[in-house]
Amino acid sequence: MRPCPACGAGNREDDEFCGNCGSYLGWSSRPPQPPPAAAEPAVPAEPAAGPTGRAPDAPGAGAAPRAAEPPAGPPPAPRPEPPAASARSRGPEPAGPPPVAPPAAAPEPPPQPVRPAPARPEPPAEEDPPVVAVQPAEPIARRPVVRPVAAEETPDGPPCPACGTPNLPERRFCRRCAAPLQTREQPKPLPWWRTVWPLRRRARGGPGRMLRRILLVLVVVGLLFTGFLLLPVGRYLFEDVRDKRGGTAPIGPSRTTASAQAPGHPASAAVDGVTNTYWGAPALDSSLTCAFDKPFRLVGVTVHTGVSKDPREFRRGARPTRADLFITTADGEVRRKAMPLADKPGPQTLRTGISDVVSVRLVLRDASGQGGGRPVALGEVEFHKRT
Repeated sequence: MRPCPACGAGNREDDEFCGNCGSYLGWSSRPPQPPPAAAEPAVPAEPAAGPTGRAPDAPGAGAAPRAAEPPAGPPPAPRPEPPAASARSRGPEPAGPPPVAPPAAAPEPPPQPVRPAPARPEPPAEEDPPVVAVQPAEPIARRPVVRPVAAEETPDGPPCPACGTPNLPERRFCRRCAAPLQTREQPKPLPWWRTVWPLRRRARGGPGRMLRRILLVLVVVGLLFTGFLLLPVGRYLFEDVRDKRGGTAPIGPSRTTASAQAPGHPASAAVDGVTNTYWGAPALDSSLTCAFDKPFRLVGVTVHTGVSKDPREFRRGARPTRADLFITTADGEVRRKAMPLADKPGPQTLRTGISDVVSVRLVLRDASGQGGGRPVALGEVEFHKRT
């Protein structure tokens, strides 16, 4: 079992990388391998005995080494026996030519004296190294506790996707090449409509997804708003909001006419900008018509009833209590607005909210304080446009 130097997990002896953290196991401690068996030294052959009948002295036996001897010559030829002895042993020989004597053998050289070998000089003795100061030992971190392995691992799991080495299922890194074994599944390819902007999914997460959702919401809101404006109710609500949030300004008519008027109280007195003069209608159902040069957005109409703002003077004259407004637009459409009026002095406003107005006709429908030939007094009429 090989412990991991980084996390201390146990691994097989033939693993190169840790299965828990993927660290290289080459730096971890290995069990010492038994040294190979030493070969037995060859026994030298025993030298042959010399002429004296004994082996020559070995170099380490204490005897001085001998000088190198010259190589020996050819072995001497055997000496022939005397003819008498041979004849005596072999018996009588047949008559014939006399035997020829062999040539005499060369005399043996005298033995050379043994010279002692020169003594070798002994090597000088090595001197001891000088004593120097020794630094204190560095503290060594405590080695991690090795997790014991209950049973020997059998690499019968799935193979490594990089090198094909089998590994156990619980390993996260390959024991041979340290490649990650638990790889994530690749996402499925997107449909074609998800690859079109702005539905295209980016490689990054959060910001791109949030921006895509915001764009989708804005597009949907824009479509709904556009469709809402195409409807009459939607357009009316949109313009009404603009009227309430925007500013207004008074606008005067270019022409003012009346269907009937009392002497000394013409129709122009109703649009002169002061309330101490008034238009006098001799009877009910009399009308006052105001025309304008350019179409405009009519936000509201303000009416001042009675002959004066003073309450005592106001009660002395006849004053309208109900009227109808007939508003004509540039396209010829006429819209009717009922305007109830309170029987008190002061301005009273009716919000209209009609675009492209070119003329307004006011018809008196009801009044109070009539009698004694007094005309119905309409002090002032004001028109307001959107700015």
